[in-house]
Amino acid sequence: MQKRILIVDDEPAIREMVAFALRKGEYEPVHAGDAREAQTAIAEKVPDLILLDWMLPGASGLELARRWRKDELTRDIPIIMLTARGEENDRVSGLESGVDDYVVKPFSARELLARIRAVLRRSREDDDDGSVTVGSLRIDGAAHRVFAGEQSVHLGPTEYRLLHFFMTHTDRVYTRTQLLDHVWGGNVYVEERTVDVHIRRLRKALEPHRLDGMVQTVRGSGYRFSAATT
Repeated sequence: MQKRILIVDDEPAIREMVAFALRKGEYEPVHAGDAREAQTAIAEKVPDLILLDWMLPGASGLELARRWRKDELTRDIPIIMLTARGEENDRVSGLESGVDDYVVKPFSARELLARIRAVLRRSREDDDDGSVTVGSLRIDGAAHRVFAGEQSVHLGPTEYRLLHFFMTHTDRVYTRTQLLDHVWGGNVYVEERTVDVHIRRLRKALEPHRLDGMVQTVRGSGYRFSAATT
C-alpha cells in the first residue's frame, strides 16, 4: 500500500513539484496550503509522514509542529521541515519544535526522497521494537507507548527511538557519532548537534516524572542511560 504524505506549503508551484517527486517515488501526495487545510486532511485520513513548510499564513510551521506533537492523533507522525532558512539556529529551532528532519530549499527530488525513505524506515523499525523496562520506566512496544510507573510519557518519534536504544543499552557511554549511527542510521547525514537537541527534548519529557536524571551527560565523551539517576 502506498504511503500517504501530506505536503503543507502555501505555494502551489512548490506543492506540485514535491507531489510530482512523490508520485515518482510511489508515494501518495496530499496537498494543504495552510494550517486549516492541513488539519482537514489529517482528520480525513492520518498521513504516514508530513512535509511541512516553515513559513505559512496564519500559524507557522514551527507552531504547527509543536501543536501536532502534543496531539494524540498526530504526535507519532514523522515530520520533515521544508524551508529556505538554513542557518544553524534555524535548524535547531526546527528540531526543537518536534520535527524529525530538516531539508533546506532549494533541494533536489533525489535528496527529498532519500530523506523521506530514511525517516519512514526509522518509523517502521520502531514498529518491530519489543517492550523493555528500566526502573520505573517502561516501553510497551506493541502499543508504541512509554510509561513512567502508570503515567503515560509523551514522546515524538525520534525521542521514542532514542529512548528505546538507551533502554536496551544501559550503563554504556555513547558518543554523538555512535548515537547518530545507531538511532538515525549511518547512511543518513545529520549534524552531531541534532543529538543534543533530541537529548534535551527527551529529558524535558521525563522531567515531570523525575526521571530526566536517567539520561546522563558524560563530559568529553557523550551520553549514558542508567537506572541509577545522578
